[in-house]
Amino acid sequence: MDNGKYEGRPIILAMKGHPGTGKSTLAQSIAKTLKCPLIDKDHFKDCTKPLQQITKATKLINDLSYDAMWQVASAQLDLGLSVVIDSPLSRRAHLDRIIEIADRSGARVVVVECKPRDEAEWRRRLERRSELVEYGSSWHKPSTWQEMEKLLEEYEGCWDYDVGVDVPRLVVDTTCANGVEQVVSNVLEFVSNACGAEKKQLYTN
Repeated sequence: MDNGKYEGRPIILAMKGHPGTGKSTLAQSIAKTLKCPLIDKDHFKDCTKPLQQITKATKLINDLSYDAMWQVASAQLDLGLSVVIDSPLSRRAHLDRIIEIADRSGARVVVVECKPRDEAEWRRRLERRSELVEYGSSWHKPSTWQEMEKLLEEYEGCWDYDVGVDVPRLVVDTTCANGVEQVVSNVLEFVSNACGAEKKQLYTN
């Protein structure tokens, strides 16, 4: 199957989850397996650091990062390519935007939500990645568990919304002992099953 498409229709595989949950690692592995574009909201936000230093318009900069991500996703879908969108998807409005883009391009939407059951492991990963040299560009992400708790408090539970009956959603535990490869396999099987009655395999050749 070419580029992870099902019966000629592109797929938007939208990741969902808090920082440090393994969402980006899983998104990268899925995109690599499907050989389709990975569109990461953080890549756009990382480029806004100079603006952040001269303005306090944090919300505006965040909104612009999302807008840029939507534009790139739309361009890939217009080419008939499936995409993996890596963002927290913490607000229902963000999912609504994805559904709008999908409707316009004739794509299917599937949500993969990362929910670590092992909070201690989640905390360890979050704090460990802040020590990595390459993590310096992600200045806008929480780097301590205290910052993570503050972020969750500010969300006020807005991330816990119903995606609706028309959007297949798979919740995965990224702290399980099975490893990324098994989780990717489970995700692709779910997407394949969710995309139609014939349940064709989603892997590319």
